[in-house]
Amino acid sequence: MRQAQIIFRDDAAGVLTQHDDGSFTFRYYDAWMTDSTKSGISLTFPKTHREFHADYLFPFFYNMLPEGSNKQVVCKHHRIDADDYFGLLMVTAATDSIGAVRIIKMENP
Repeated sequence: MRQAQIIFRDDAAGVLTQHDDGSFTFRYYDAWMTDSTKSGISLTFPKTHREFHADYLFPFFYNMLPEGSNKQVVCKHHRIDADDYFGLLMVTAATDSIGAVRIIKMENP
């Protein structure tokens, strides 16, 4: 299992988890849910107490990945398999992301 903290506008919004079977879960932190000034991070992840589950990386996060030659360079430089979308997300979306969302790898889930 691998986990990453989802940062939205410099505040910790929730956790993205890749389970051992390759499926994914996203959930908001309780503190995010109780703060009425906080919104959902996207239309596909409305603010709710329920967890979101998928057999593949959610499109919202997948669309943050580099493509083409940029992807090849990042994979080679970081020694990441081109099909390891979670690993690729961890090295690119922590600092090099467009928009209000950053993704920070959690070392010990």
